Amino acid sequence: MTRERKTETTEHGHGHGHGHGHGHGHGHGHAVSPTADRRLLGGALALIVVYMAGEVVIGVIAGSLALITDAAHMMTDAFAIALALVAMRIAARPPKGGYTYGLRRAEILSAQLNGLTLILLTVYFLYEGVRRLIEPPEVHGQFVFWTALAGIAVNVAATVLISRADRRSLNVEGAFQHILNDLFAFISTAVAGLVVWTTGFARADAIASLVVASLMLKAGYGLLRDAGRVLMEAAPAGIDPSELGGRLAGRPCVEEVHDLHVWEVSSGYPALSAHVLVDAGGDCHAVRRDLQELLRDSYGITHSTLEVDHVGAVAGGGHVHCDDAHGPRHVADGDDPHEHAGSAPCDH
Repeated sequence: MTRERKTETTEHGHGHGHGHGHGHGHGHGHAVSPTADRRLLGGALALIVVYMAGEVVIGVIAGSLALITDAAHMMTDAFAIALALVAMRIAARPPKGGYTYGLRRAEILSAQLNGLTLILLTVYFLYEGVRRLIEPPEVHGQFVFWTALAGIAVNVAATVLISRADRRSLNVEGAFQHILNDLFAFISTAVAGLVVWTTGFARADAIASLVVASLMLKAGYGLLRDAGRVLMEAAPAGIDPSELGGRLAGRPCVEEVHDLHVWEVSSGYPALSAHVLVDAGGDCHAVRRDLQELLRDSYGITHSTLEVDHVGAVAGGGHVHCDDAHGPRHVADGDDPHEHAGSAPCDH
């Protein structure tokens, strides 16, 4: 009987065989090169560091929690971008030794750390904002307003720079969310400063800081959730493993698909492995090529490991099963409750 174990691996920027010789990065083509990404992030970092230093001084002079909140958030922005730049360099290193995928997940760890800093800052500013609602300090609204306007200009420039980088990377997206939330924060602070300046309502400053804190909470939770999915090897967003398994089982000559695993090595780098059983008269090589084409064209999965066997390939006959199969079985005849597609005719 024919038995094939086919493992397919590709690296950044290289094509692969079996008719799939297209270049890719993280499994898909990049609109922006990694070098350009680093240059864009570096420009945003320089803008933020220069402005942050001046904002801290003015925030202390004006007695504005909103300005100090913004400055602290900008410090985390600078940290987030610096961390993203370091993670990009680490992730670009080729596989070596025991790290057969390289260090691609350094970007995911960076994204998760960015999310965590947003959550921790949220807790602090919620506490401080409520305290200042109860006992509002004196706030110089004019200082707050003009400083916030300058901050809006700086953050718009930084946001535009990072938005041009490849945001499919959770690492870049983490830095972008920091900057975008800071832009919202400055808009809120400018409004608060104008209110304090024109009406004397000092609590507007604390209210602005609470609005910013709620935005930080939302962004931080989103980053932790998405990075957590990658670290826990969940299926990529938008891919239903049951539906995918049913489609694989419904291809010509395929009798069953089990031990199906689909995950992301890093953001934008999906991978899949599965055990495929082919009917006795089927061509394992042709089936594998057909399944790989389906995975590539319909799901963007170009990194797959398919173990393809004939039914009854075990010595002495009988059905082939893994010793410790994981997950549902997807079969072509529709008898299995987890099957999602009917069988297709097999041309021998």
